[in-house]
Amino acid sequence: MRWQGRKGSDNVDDRRGQTVGRVGAGIGIGTLLLVVITLLLGGDPSGLLNQAQQPQTQQRPTQTSQQNDELAQFVSVVLQDTEDVWNKLFPSQLGKRYVEPTLVLFSGKVSSACGYASAATGPFYCPGDSKVYIDLNFYQELKNKFQAPGDFAMAYVVAHEVAHHVQNLLGITSQVSQQRGRISEKEYNDLSVRLELQADFLAGVWAHHNHKMKNVLERGDIEEALNAAHAIGDDTIQKKSRGYVVPDSFTHGTSEQRMRWFTKGLETGDMRQGDTFGARVL
Repeated sequence: MRWQGRKGSDNVDDRRGQTVGRVGAGIGIGTLLLVVITLLLGGDPSGLLNQAQQPQTQQRPTQTSQQNDELAQFVSVVLQDTEDVWNKLFPSQLGKRYVEPTLVLFSGKVSSACGYASAATGPFYCPGDSKVYIDLNFYQELKNKFQAPGDFAMAYVVAHEVAHHVQNLLGITSQVSQQRGRISEKEYNDLSVRLELQADFLAGVWAHHNHKMKNVLERGDIEEALNAAHAIGDDTIQKKSRGYVVPDSFTHGTSEQRMRWFTKGLETGDMRQGDTFGARVL
């Protein structure tokens, strides 16, 4: 992917080098004394307790490798590319205004509006704060654990998470989440699969228009994205981890489905052709 020398996004929150933890389990003696004094004076100590139990973020000296710094610049450029594409497509295809998300870079653990997460969670989008969260070490995991190397494989991952933001703006995410607890686990898993496959489709739409606008794709880039989509299919992951698959437990779609919906978005470039929820056969 041709990306060097191009502008990165301003919507990047670099939290690498920060540690996140709770104070709640260890409220200090000073706080307890203040609570007692407040009670004796007839006050309400809940504010003190809530403050004491808020997440704490501590800054450590950032020690990032040159490779990670280059990767941070790369994902920033990809984020800018998503902004350029969706800022164009929302008005032209939907008649709406696109609101840009923030990309949070973190290392190890992070606190979001969706709760705490570790690097083991992998990249994720939180609709509660409209932010995409990525530990850049996932690039090595994608390369080594999933055997899906390449810069455009990582670009596909970023585009997929931004696609979840697109779904959130369109109200699709909330429609799915509202069904949790109202339908069976099997039925909810099916909705989750449809949500994820639509995000793959939208990532393909992004790739289609990004190349038209900026001529960024090089030989092998699409194969890298498809390889990544295949590697993180539910069936492929379950076969590797369990030795067998349980289709009713799928939440993201099979490797074949993920590759096919990404390809459909790539070939059509039309957001309106990605109705996975209306599709009888995924």
